[in-house]
Amino acid sequence: MKAFNYYNPVKVIFGGRQTEIADILKADGHSKILLVYGKNSIKKSGLYDEICASLNDNGIEFTEHGGVSSNPVLSHAKEGALKAKDTTAVLAVGGGSVIDESKAIAAAVGTGCDIWELYEGKKPTCALDLYVILTISATGSEVNDGSVLTNEETKEKLSFGSPLVYPRVSIVNPALALTLSQNYIAYSAVDIIAHVLEIYFTAEEHPKIQNGFCENIVKSVIKAAEKILKNPNDMDARSEFALCASWALNGLTSLGVGNYSFPNHMIEHSLSAIYNVPHGAGLAVVLPAWLKWFCKSNKKQAKRFAQKVFNKKSAQEGISALKSWFSEIGAPVTLKELGIANGDIEKIAENVDLVSDRWGLKEEYPIKTIKKILNLMK
Repeated sequence: MKAFNYYNPVKVIFGGRQTEIADILKADGHSKILLVYGKNSIKKSGLYDEICASLNDNGIEFTEHGGVSSNPVLSHAKEGALKAKDTTAVLAVGGGSVIDESKAIAAAVGTGCDIWELYEGKKPTCALDLYVILTISATGSEVNDGSVLTNEETKEKLSFGSPLVYPRVSIVNPALALTLSQNYIAYSAVDIIAHVLEIYFTAEEHPKIQNGFCENIVKSVIKAAEKILKNPNDMDARSEFALCASWALNGLTSLGVGNYSFPNHMIEHSLSAIYNVPHGAGLAVVLPAWLKWFCKSNKKQAKRFAQKVFNKKSAQEGISALKSWFSEIGAPVTLKELGIANGDIEKIAENVDLVSDRWGLKEEYPIKTIKKILNLMK
């Protein structure tokens, strides 16, 4: 096991306690905040009215910034930053997209810089306090310091991370995801599994405790997703699903493994940037293809995955089982199912190549290799 440092200051409040957010904000000294949310789902569910009433009752002024898209974009984030100039905190109510855009706003306003500078490498020096009420468990953004944003003009989907944008408090209530569609349950499951497997396969070392931890998260996600899809009101399954999403990317799965990378996310981000496909749907196409290409580089780990997760003998059987499960729960597994023509592979590869250096993967994934992986997605 490699030496490591671990730091995660996020206070997680689990369960139906979203109305406590006003008391928390007040106790932290905030009287004027920016309220960030997505489209209309929180208004349809009644969550919006519940939160607004709580804020109003506690004398907390708020400026609204709704309309965050499932793949958050730079232009909308810039609008949010302008609204947040006179606030001291950001309250993100939604899933990973809302939280990611909120992190961008908080860091840009606190640092006094243009938002895209953060994604081009500028280190934030200050950030507004960030609070989260989670409505979709998938990305783990509620418990980490990362943010992803798309520049719709350049078709670049990039990320930045800073300890300054860890949420101070994240309220995780699995019941708030009851309105989520079946498709997005499937996409969320894929996203969680991808977070775990990217580390599991690409890690420099594979400590036994981490192997077992990762495998159990993947198996738990599979079981929980199947139960939720069969019975959306199964709150025990939803609770396990939510915990898996947080644990998959709060830093625990990477402790002691040394260097690791996220090539699947790098490739999928180009699909999202160009075609605006749901992130989890794109990963469902990318991950099995990448595993088929990659498994020869780590035969032992690929065979272990097949045996421990799917009770299969060979690596290829394990990969096939994963791809089949993605399809069974309603996720796409080919470019065609995403509505992307095979003739676009060259364009996608060029977009990946444009950003691979910023991911630190330029040498390992030259454009020739990217094309090979993309061709396995047909």
